[in-house]
Amino acid sequence: MRLRCLTWVVSVWLLSCGAMATITPFASGESGLLFSLHGSNTIGASLAPRLAKDYLVAKGATEVSVRARTEPNEYRIEGRVAGQTVYIDVAAHGSGTGMRGLASGEAQIAMASRPIKTSEQTLLADFGPMRHFDAEHVVAIDGLAVIIHPSNPLEALTVTEIARLFSGKIRNWAELGGPNRPVSLYARDNKSGTWDSFKSMVLKGDYSLDAQARRFESNDRLSDSVSADPGAIGFVGLASVRQAKAVSVSQDGISPLGPEPLYVATEDYALSRRLFLYTLPGQTPPLVREFIGFAQSEAGQRRVAQVGFVSQNPVSLKPTLHPDAPPAYSELVRHGERLSINFRFDAGSSRLDNKAQWDVERLRQFMSRPENRDLQLQLIGFGDGQQSEERALILSRMRALRVKSALRAHDIHAASVVGFGDDLPVADSQEAGRIKNQRVEVWLFDPAVSTVVNGAKSSLLEQRASPDSEAVSSVWPGRAQ
Repeated sequence: MRLRCLTWVVSVWLLSCGAMATITPFASGESGLLFSLHGSNTIGASLAPRLAKDYLVAKGATEVSVRARTEPNEYRIEGRVAGQTVYIDVAAHGSGTGMRGLASGEAQIAMASRPIKTSEQTLLADFGPMRHFDAEHVVAIDGLAVIIHPSNPLEALTVTEIARLFSGKIRNWAELGGPNRPVSLYARDNKSGTWDSFKSMVLKGDYSLDAQARRFESNDRLSDSVSADPGAIGFVGLASVRQAKAVSVSQDGISPLGPEPLYVATEDYALSRRLFLYTLPGQTPPLVREFIGFAQSEAGQRRVAQVGFVSQNPVSLKPTLHPDAPPAYSELVRHGERLSINFRFDAGSSRLDNKAQWDVERLRQFMSRPENRDLQLQLIGFGDGQQSEERALILSRMRALRVKSALRAHDIHAASVVGFGDDLPVADSQEAGRIKNQRVEVWLFDPAVSTVVNGAKSSLLEQRASPDSEAVSSVWPGRAQ
């Protein structure tokens, strides 16, 4: 019942935001500043202004333009409505500035290229829980690309190697099998959410950035500097790789993956991250609420892809199966296509996280298209290596059953679920890695191959007893470990 109620709340929110409804025209006499976005340069440099422009056009404004303001990384998006000027302001000076803007009232939307910090939640505590569904909105998925000069022959690095490079422990590329050339470091500035993400995902408190690193407020300027320096290494948002070369990245002991759209969209790529818009819970002005819904809509997500990030609109692809994949997994999925959605959960909980709640509706819309109505859905759950093999297997199935229940509440019917325990990890066993490993993949099959797929699944299920829904409710009512 809890999941059914939650899904109903999601639908109401989507309808009220405009993600499932037509954007309403401007009210008579509307003029002046509509709202302001402060925060991440990763979002604010291009994506936010373009989304704001698209939104004004959808609302019926004419002569819509984006112009830079006097201060660097600040923009005004304005248009005309019945002879009046309306505008949206964007100030992109780093994720932390967005949270301070919310607190002061200068901004109605905070842009952040990493999750809100505990200290920021404390700053905004009087307004309500900032990790709540109506406060935290994933606007896009980004891959934190590690970039080098195009002439550098290295193709892949581990997270540890990247950390040692940026901390100055490795000072010549020859130490990694590259050219005999000194390493030069390029990093984002301290106010940047991209820097926060790099620090938490790569340096992890074990390393410090070398003092010789050059610092940049702009992703694009950093990337252009790397592509002009044969000894360079830097990190940028996926949309800012430009002329530089992005290397594949792996956690130690995990197979490397490049920042390719499928692996970034599913967040399997080691340095994938979510880009957020935050609003004050329960105090979101109607136009801001409508803009958030527009950003989450199919049209908004198409703009996300055009800017260079990874859209959350579902697509199905035939990925290359990893040679380390369990034979039973390979046999099961080789006849299907993988959807670019991985369902994940709140930390330490069986609740679908905020992105997953939106993804339920996105999947409903995807499956309602005429060309997809006859496709069969298969949910495959995974756990992490912190439990025993048996417990990881049980929990992986339970997660898939949770997703199946949420989909059923939206009239989306999936086949009986399959769990693979802690097989195929995409991250290490640290807390953030555990959350990434606790996932549910979505696969699509043509009915013509259902006999073969069901045979592969039956063979697997005979080896591993599968708990039913009642067992899940009694064993795992509210906690996922």
